[in-house]
Amino acid sequence: MKYNISILMLMVLTSSMGQVQRIEPPFWWTGMKNPEIQVLVHGNQISDLQPEFTPEITIKKIEKTENPNYLFITLDTKNLQPGSYKIKFKKGKRTISTMDYKFLERREGSADRKGFDSSDVIYLLMPDRFANGDPSNDSHPKTIELTNRSDQGGRHGGDIQGIIDHLDYIDELGATTLWSTPLTLDNEKTYSYHGYACSDLYQMDPRYGSNEDFIRLTEELHQRGMKHIMDYVPNHWGLSHWLIQDLPAQDWLHYWEGGENGFKRSNYIQTSQIDPYASTYDAKGCMDGWFDYTMPDMNESNPMVVNYLVQNAIWWIENANLDGMRVDTYPYNDKEGITEWVTRVMEEYPNLNIVGEIFMHETPHIAFWQKDSAIGAIQSFNSNLPSVMDFPLYDIFPEVFNQSEQNWGDGLFKVYDHLTLDFLYPNINNLLIMMGNHDVNRINQAFDGDLDKYKLAISLLATLRGIPQIYYGDEIGVLGEKSKGDGDIRRDFPGGWPDDPQNAFLESGRTENQKAYFNYSKKLLNWRKSKSVIHKGKTLHFSPTDNVYVYFRYFPDKPQETVMVVLNNSIKDQQVDMTRFKEGIQNHQNGKNAITGETVSLGTMLEIKAKSSLVLELN
Repeated sequence: MKYNISILMLMVLTSSMGQVQRIEPPFWWTGMKNPEIQVLVHGNQISDLQPEFTPEITIKKIEKTENPNYLFITLDTKNLQPGSYKIKFKKGKRTISTMDYKFLERREGSADRKGFDSSDVIYLLMPDRFANGDPSNDSHPKTIELTNRSDQGGRHGGDIQGIIDHLDYIDELGATTLWSTPLTLDNEKTYSYHGYACSDLYQMDPRYGSNEDFIRLTEELHQRGMKHIMDYVPNHWGLSHWLIQDLPAQDWLHYWEGGENGFKRSNYIQTSQIDPYASTYDAKGCMDGWFDYTMPDMNESNPMVVNYLVQNAIWWIENANLDGMRVDTYPYNDKEGITEWVTRVMEEYPNLNIVGEIFMHETPHIAFWQKDSAIGAIQSFNSNLPSVMDFPLYDIFPEVFNQSEQNWGDGLFKVYDHLTLDFLYPNINNLLIMMGNHDVNRINQAFDGDLDKYKLAISLLATLRGIPQIYYGDEIGVLGEKSKGDGDIRRDFPGGWPDDPQNAFLESGRTENQKAYFNYSKKLLNWRKSKSVIHKGKTLHFSPTDNVYVYFRYFPDKPQETVMVVLNNSIKDQQVDMTRFKEGIQNHQNGKNAITGETVSLGTMLEIKAKSSLVLELN
């Protein structure tokens, strides 16, 4: 029998109608604090189907959207037993499609997991540029962009296995926590290596590895007593995301009439979120504008979008046993929507830590976003976000150590002045502090490769309040200039590829200059690990004189744990009059140099070399 083309097409269409193609989350857990889970079901023309669970699960609500390819099923899992459940999707009495859905048992103590904190040092890396542990996945048949290491903005082949292979290096350095830029699928045609245009929130990019590899990364970290932070991006997804290609409803993203594919670029005026005089035009232009053409802006004022993001974040924390999250472009999200997101995630994990990227340049603008901020309270707002990034401190790092003359307000006085605003933060110990990351000039580029300036900078970073974060390669003096393109500040780590001419992961493979950078960093960061006075102590500082800055970290009731830091940022050796610092020195007679182990007398005068630091444990 012969069929014409139109009849064949109708048969194919009819046979595919009602077939469920995807369920998210792909599985869940019993025993969660919030027993409700909203299951997204996607398939061709499935909105008229009726779900039925065997064994029975209470269905609290079934929601449809304007797109008939979706069903949203809200389940009550209270007292549900772990196991595999069968979902039948029925039309009348006829079963159209059948799927299995699992509810797993949670790890013991999962809800009480402890997040990263000020006792940690975070190591930030870009996986594509760190190390290639599995060359077989450099390109993948299910992804578009192929590996091309000669292209500064292309895929270079680094992966999860490469990170695992070099965890001992990170551990040896003294870092305790890993933060990798996003590893989830980014399937844009070009420039996809950075990962911030996610194409599937539930899948690792196969060029990095599998979901199981990501879980194994956490396991390997935990075996070393280290922690794992996931980079999470709720504000925007990739244009190629399967949900963007078949939206449940148009109001899942901010669609701009007249723009190609609904695109209108953000004005990036983050202050409009908190400015009491801001026009709606400016605020909407920041919050609803797209971060880039390939990054549609998600609408967190839509409860379904927020719920999807909450469940996805919890799924990764539970599934990959994470210790925290770093949230990208935090103030670009809908303010109320992202607050609901962080509140609900923290309700499930009250001891977790989440840090938001608040890339702003004034302390009050940063402090506004930290949980229980008095500044936020002025506008009747509480973000519930535990940790924020101290970008104003970062801003002065490249300047301070290039200013050998203090003058008025220059040099180390900028650090002193900056810290005088710490009263604006409700929790100064939960600030993430850094001297560089994947979006800005390399710190060693700012210092023109000057090792002494780097030593001063990392001595400051490691002894201030907060959670230090270092950027991969800074610890061996890697350079990179933002004006030359993002690829220049995201250089491949030397030794991460089998054909690299040197391997800086190994002491034997480092140049003498690289050894000097690494050894100083290693000594300081490993010393910091056990110093609770650095993690949680108070700060006493004295205004810099002749570009010499002196401060103390101390516990009022434990004077034996006091640490004194002396930074000489001038180009001349200095004789420092110690009588001025009696308030901090108290009855201590000498101190132990944290780097050399030498005893330093705390007499009337202290000699300190030009462009150098002393970190002293007083005893």
